[in-house]
Amino acid sequence: MENIYLILVLVLFLLAISDLVVGVSNDAVNFLNSAIGAKAAPFKIIMLVAALGVFVGATFSSGMMEIARKSMFNPEHFYFQEIMIIFLAVMITDVVLLDLFNTFGLPTSTTVSIIFELLGAAVGVSIIKVMNDPAIPMSEYINSAKALAIISGILISVVISFSIGAIVQYITRAIFSFRYQNRIKYLGSLWGGIAITAITYFILVKGANGSSFMTAETKAWINNNSNLIILYSLLGWISILQIFHWVFKLNILKFTVLAGTFALAMAFAGNDLVNFIGVPLAGFEAFRDYISTPGATPTSLLMGSLAEPVKTETYILLIAGLIMVVTLWTSKKARKVVKTSVDLSRQGEGDERFGSSYFARSLVRGSIALSKSVGKFIPAPVQKYLDKQFEMDEVSSSVKEKDAPSFDMLRASVNLVVASILIASATSLKLPLSTTYVTFMVAMGTSLSDRAWGRDSAVYRITGVLSVIGGWFFTAFSAFTVAFLVALFISYAGTWSIFLLIALAIFFLIRTHIFSNKATKEQLSSQEIEIEEVNGEIISEKVLEQCKTNVSDVLTQVSGLYMKSLISFEAEDRKQLKEAVKEVDSLNKRTKKMKTNIYKTVRKLQEESIDSSLYYVQVLDYLRETAHCLTFITSPCWEHLDNNHKTFSEEQFHDLNLLQVKVKTIINKSVGFIEGNNLDQLDIIYEDQVKILEHLRTLRKIQLKRIKKDKAGTKISMLYLAILHETQNMMLHLINLIKAQRDFANYIK
Repeated sequence: MENIYLILVLVLFLLAISDLVVGVSNDAVNFLNSAIGAKAAPFKIIMLVAALGVFVGATFSSGMMEIARKSMFNPEHFYFQEIMIIFLAVMITDVVLLDLFNTFGLPTSTTVSIIFELLGAAVGVSIIKVMNDPAIPMSEYINSAKALAIISGILISVVISFSIGAIVQYITRAIFSFRYQNRIKYLGSLWGGIAITAITYFILVKGANGSSFMTAETKAWINNNSNLIILYSLLGWISILQIFHWVFKLNILKFTVLAGTFALAMAFAGNDLVNFIGVPLAGFEAFRDYISTPGATPTSLLMGSLAEPVKTETYILLIAGLIMVVTLWTSKKARKVVKTSVDLSRQGEGDERFGSSYFARSLVRGSIALSKSVGKFIPAPVQKYLDKQFEMDEVSSSVKEKDAPSFDMLRASVNLVVASILIASATSLKLPLSTTYVTFMVAMGTSLSDRAWGRDSAVYRITGVLSVIGGWFFTAFSAFTVAFLVALFISYAGTWSIFLLIALAIFFLIRTHIFSNKATKEQLSSQEIEIEEVNGEIISEKVLEQCKTNVSDVLTQVSGLYMKSLISFEAEDRKQLKEAVKEVDSLNKRTKKMKTNIYKTVRKLQEESIDSSLYYVQVLDYLRETAHCLTFITSPCWEHLDNNHKTFSEEQFHDLNLLQVKVKTIINKSVGFIEGNNLDQLDIIYEDQVKILEHLRTLRKIQLKRIKKDKAGTKISMLYLAILHETQNMMLHLINLIKAQRDFANYIK
């Protein structure tokens, strides 16, 4: 019997390694988004600083390990077998759930997931215990008071983090403004000294109690001399930063951001390591208690020992820290999650990942009205001063830099300092604060105060924030539900069912990995090639070259997808037609992105070439419309076939097949003329277009005669006419596209 439980303990540790990997992929956003968003240093330097912080911070999490043992339930009322069921249900659920969120690039809370998984699994086992012995109420098993306190603390932290981040950023920006370069020369050392002193206090003074390597005497000395440490730290850092700035031209904000990244990574490891290895370590302690108790059986040994204080060995924490560091360097999903947070807090415009929602629109309208009402009571000189402080100059708002940061280092330093203080203070109180909630909401609060959410982007950013917060609630609900069901399944199906669940977990992990790789490849294929710049500007010839490449590529795809859609519809091949719908949607997103990038391209064009932008805009407009016609062909065909409606007659398919050949021919000719720079031969394309339009009119007349003779049903007739209509639109847009491309090329010459 001991052997099977030894195997289960090993399974727990294997799951812990997997949980460390998926957990760090999710939580890397907490300490990387500010430094990466502000481009405070090369990517490898940022990762090195963060990795060092994670490795050091892992040794400060020993005291937090008790949360996994007794936070959600009272272990003294559970037998060894039941405890193992709870822990295994938690770890299996956690690995799958976190990997799912990572795949979609949504930052979620590892703290919330582990808490609700513990609660769900414990409730599942407790229900069985109550059914077997109704004399003992559920309240004896579940630590409801502690659970409510932790959950309330996490929810309150969302409001506190957003509010403090917004307030601190507003005050900081009002003092320094966006043109802070000159003021940093005089106030930079003071700002950096205060920031790093705050980090030192909360990481060293408050976090030392959880360290696994410090002696009791050292901890006592730090606690007794905390005021002196703060004073000396403040004076020392102010002096050091000012001297280094004078002598070595040290960039104080950059140093502060990197120091904050180290501190936040350290606070993350100290606070969140329990989420990944706390449960397996508790399971190992339970197993050691079981084998050391003479005559004990899995169903008779109560786990009161888990309620006692425990100290985790330093080497275990260091091994966990090493795994986290390796994951940090190698995880592609971590960078995907970071991108979501950076995009929602960036200062400038760009592609918005999220759409608009009714609540976001209402909130923006209400905020605008409130701002106007409050503005009436602010004295005009004060309002003028504040507007000037929050006004971005040409240098700050310029889009000429190829890799401009998403926000400046002043905001990045506020993000890091505020978040690290909040997280480290919670760690010192042994509260499992959600680092994801805190860092994300601090970043959102600072971006709001920094007026990054302008009227052109506010609804999309708010929708994105609400989507992420909604995902957090989904995390809690799904974590509780899945862990609850898994615990019940193991309890009734037996110990060996655990291996079936692990096999299913591995299957889900492989599936999400395949999905993630496929999504990454699609994203890479949809990315546009960067136009070469000269001294921060783009010359028209380069724009024309890229434009020619894009037009040829898109038209080739249009021709192929037009053929694929109609051929799949004729063969009633649902799989191929659905795939065509997805490809058309992807193509439309690509052409939409081209139009979105018009603003950046025109801003970067050389002054003497600015008139060429008119032709460039026309080309992309017609290209977008040409590709968009496919949507109104492919989607109705898919809907028609998916509803199992009757397809076209042989005569109709014959006519469409002839039409496909004509469409393919004219598009191929167009691509050939574009690539060969033979646009002066436009008359040939025009003649082909006239023939196709005449053929379309003939096909319409034939179909109307079928309707008149009642030879075609309503749905099939509407679909047939829709295909003819959109094909006609495609041909009209195509000839306009070729004309615009010709005019663009002639103007450049």
